[in-house]
Amino acid sequence: MRIAIVGPAHPYKGGGARHTTELAHRLVAAGHDVRIESWRAQYPARLYPGQQTVDEPEGSPYPNTSRRLAWYRPDGWLAAGRRLRRADLVVFVLLTPLQAPPYLTMLAALGRHPRTVVLCHNVLPHERRPGDKALIRALLRRAGAALVHSAAEQATAQDLAPKLRTAVAALPPHHLPALSAERAVVPDSGIHLVFFGIVRPYKGLDVLLRALAEGPAELTLTVAGEFWGGTAETEKLIVGLNLTGRVTLRPHYVAASDIPGLFRAADALVMPYRAATASQNALLAFAYGVPVIATRAGAIADEVIDGVNGLVAEPGDVPSLVRALRQLTEPGMLDKLRAGVQAPSADLAWATYLAALTTVGRGA
Repeated sequence: MRIAIVGPAHPYKGGGARHTTELAHRLVAAGHDVRIESWRAQYPARLYPGQQTVDEPEGSPYPNTSRRLAWYRPDGWLAAGRRLRRADLVVFVLLTPLQAPPYLTMLAALGRHPRTVVLCHNVLPHERRPGDKALIRALLRRAGAALVHSAAEQATAQDLAPKLRTAVAALPPHHLPALSAERAVVPDSGIHLVFFGIVRPYKGLDVLLRALAEGPAELTLTVAGEFWGGTAETEKLIVGLNLTGRVTLRPHYVAASDIPGLFRAADALVMPYRAATASQNALLAFAYGVPVIATRAGAIADEVIDGVNGLVAEPGDVPSLVRALRQLTEPGMLDKLRAGVQAPSADLAWATYLAALTTVGRGA
């Protein structure tokens, strides 16, 4: 098929852009003709306070990418919709309700020409603004189909748009290294945890800090990622919990080139999310031979087998997370979990994902 993907790509950073790019490469490898319609200005700065772009590509950029879309140019949205009529299938990558107005405009300009799929990283955001639900409802009711990453997300999508055709496929890994058991030489003793990614309330960093304060003293934590809203509240909590010597903040975006060093110095990744849909971070940790402590939020813990390659706790539950941290420090447990980590099967996961996307896109 001739497939057009509307979504972020380099120089935009982060998992959404990397997923869009990898999707394009994988579709081409499967025999499709693919182009990406991307952005030169995706969000207003006041609505996206973090760093939006990077200078160095994170993975191999997709060559057939245009960057003509801008959040402040509705005429450009209409023009894009007319260009997209030449495709057999148009995939709209949904990361936030802010994208719904341009996508609805493009759908109106498309008319009934190509088939359309909304690829939902999140059907609804974890931290909602007034109007978010109405925007997503309008988008899903106008689209031909949707691809979501969990059964719970499918239920949410069908609640908003009961007649919508949907498919479910687990979020596949993108740009993973080969499995590596190599760890950095850490000069001090103890067990080193890492929290990785954009720091937002739904990700439960405060829950982790409270659990760390009650957990074994040999545990230390590195928090690596952008803080939406600044670090002041987190720093105050760290002082109040007497964790100053045990927690290191790296409050900036972690470039792809810095990820290997971060994980090779870690004994475990902790994902203490209150709410979630899906995440690449567990698979990324496994690719470096690092076990994962995750909560049962959304599909976050789907890849974590409790007591085999990681430990599982309840979302938003400090005592449950404390129990997992104590279990991690039991004699022989960390070695057991490291031995249970297996490299993610990227090719198999992507084959399943592409089949779900193209099947729901064709209307089968």
